[in-house]
Amino acid sequence: MHKKEKVTLQPPGTDFSSVPTIKLLFFVLCAFLLIIPRPADARNLTCSRMPALMKGFLSNHYALTSLDEETRSHAVDQLIKNIDPSKTLLYESDIERFGPLLHDLFPAMLKGNCTSLAPLYNVFVTRAAENEEIVKKLLGSGYRPDESLELQIDARKRNFARTRMEKQILLKKFVQFQVENALINGVEPQQAIQKQIHHYELQTRRVMERDPEQMVTVAAEAFARALDPHTSYLSAESYEDLQIHMQLSLEGIGAVLSNDNGFTVIEEMIPGGGAEASGLLKPKDKIIAVAQENQKPVNVIDMDLRDVVRMIRGKKGTKVTLTILRQAQNVERFDITIIRDKINIKEQEASITYETRSLNGKTFNFGVIDLPSFYGDAKENRSSYEDVRKLLKEAKRQKVDGIVLDLSRNGGGLLAEAVQLTGLFLGPGGVVATKDKSGYIMVLATGVHSRRSGRLSVLSFPAENTGSVYLGPLVVLTSRLSASASEIVAGALKDYRRAVIVGSDHTFGKGSVQMLTPLPDNMGSMKVTTALYFLPGGKSTQKNGVEADVRLPFWFILEDVGEMLLDYSLPPQQIEPFLRLGGRYEHPWKQIEQSLISRLSLRSASRVAKDEQFLEIVKQNKEARGKDGLVRLKDLRTEVKSKTKANDQEQKQADGVSKKSQEQYKPFINESVNILLDMVTLQPASPTIQTRAGYVGDSSGRQNTFGQ
Repeated sequence: MHKKEKVTLQPPGTDFSSVPTIKLLFFVLCAFLLIIPRPADARNLTCSRMPALMKGFLSNHYALTSLDEETRSHAVDQLIKNIDPSKTLLYESDIERFGPLLHDLFPAMLKGNCTSLAPLYNVFVTRAAENEEIVKKLLGSGYRPDESLELQIDARKRNFARTRMEKQILLKKFVQFQVENALINGVEPQQAIQKQIHHYELQTRRVMERDPEQMVTVAAEAFARALDPHTSYLSAESYEDLQIHMQLSLEGIGAVLSNDNGFTVIEEMIPGGGAEASGLLKPKDKIIAVAQENQKPVNVIDMDLRDVVRMIRGKKGTKVTLTILRQAQNVERFDITIIRDKINIKEQEASITYETRSLNGKTFNFGVIDLPSFYGDAKENRSSYEDVRKLLKEAKRQKVDGIVLDLSRNGGGLLAEAVQLTGLFLGPGGVVATKDKSGYIMVLATGVHSRRSGRLSVLSFPAENTGSVYLGPLVVLTSRLSASASEIVAGALKDYRRAVIVGSDHTFGKGSVQMLTPLPDNMGSMKVTTALYFLPGGKSTQKNGVEADVRLPFWFILEDVGEMLLDYSLPPQQIEPFLRLGGRYEHPWKQIEQSLISRLSLRSASRVAKDEQFLEIVKQNKEARGKDGLVRLKDLRTEVKSKTKANDQEQKQADGVSKKSQEQYKPFINESVNILLDMVTLQPASPTIQTRAGYVGDSSGRQNTFGQ
């Protein structure tokens, strides 16, 4: 645990729930932040401010309104994870000894009493000094590596040490793994040992230099995270980071990082960034060392995430080398050098390519629209909706026989853009609804009348011109990386039986809305989950995401990605369907029947079972699952794969994406086009279908009257 920056809160007794709010809809996979210089006027969060802060969270949260027993337990769990993420610091007896104290900690803080944090801080200091002592002995003159050692890198599968001997054994594994990592990177043995000793000396010093009151900030962060994965307390520094992130004004490698049990993990690669363009990185890859240009690598295992990000970020044009740990059949450890740069906005823009297929002497032409995010900027005259609108007109001129909409790496974006873009394929109709804690429902739609009645309102965007709406065969490609806004688009098209959804079992499952409340006097902000999203069929995308009609294996382990894997994710809910909002409108496309989906699935499964690329993906995922988080020192020595990205090998193409990156996505695009071909030939075009005036049935064919 490293020293955190200081912030201040407003005077005691102020209710944060009354502070004017800025409502922002978050569609990024995870809200992990990049680091910028600390604001000059940031100060410390004190205990006297905690009651107002905690009440602010509870009064605004969608589901949790009081500090019940379950929330207490979750907050304590998060606090322990914040203090000791790798389970190398505390003993099991420490947890047991502080059990009663921890149980009453947050109720006491709700009353402005934080005295219980003092003994926690004291044991924190004691254990850090103890770890330093143990490591120095382990790395003394008699140090010899033990190739038989196995390290379980997933802390969730480890227990806290019960004795000093058990801690010594665990630290021996950690230290030896870190030393070995340095040796592989070319560091001299004695220097590698000294670096590890210095790491633990620095850890102790930072802990001892910490103001005990800074534990209040740690507790505030733990309390917020106990409510749900997307609720958080943001310091002034973190709030400013978030603003920069939303504006895409980034210089770095273009990756979203998290800290998972002491390891820095790649959660998401931002389209247009160097990480994605490399074609070598995957979600859930662990960064275990960072090296600046022409310098030796620095071990970052068990290092504070903010410190790691500071090392990775840097001036445009400079290079940074990451050492990656990936578990496959054997442990893969490799280096990748990335040139820091601003995110290439062009790489985030919608684009179209064309694929041809021949069958029975006839050639078919298909358009593939790649949409990495739902972007929009009036100043820059950028709009994903407008760009896709133009691409569809181009596709019409090319006389395409069908469209693939690729959302497989789309982590979300702006809600308004997503709603309007959906209208390009649907025409008029409800796209998405939000429901807050009071039960108030707001439906976002296209081409219907806006209105408000009781606890329901409809906010509608203008209807599309007839020539702008694409009514032909449509496949939407998704994955577990498709989150938030992309789930709304895919889910709406599925509910209206407008498109066939192709991808991994389901999308990410982030179906919650966050409200960002800036706190006065530069004291940061609260980010609170205030509502859930619902699809036209009435189901929420929360946790379960949008299920694929036709499933494909993807090159990441499904068990590693998704809302359902996050701590304390909110359960899904359901409201009345709103496929019909009233008024007079039609669906002039041929609805997808379940019988067609069954036939498409069988044909796709047959092709995938014979495809070498898909077979390799299945093999790698199966082998990675078998490792179960274990890293063997012997594997590091005998199975090291050095995959350093050389300038003369992985040169960026004119479009800014390496050939390697393009190849990764090719099998999914190819199969999506094959499915589209099956779709076209099995369900030939038919005359425009018009429904009875004022009625659009749901996916079951039942009439509904939501909002009437």
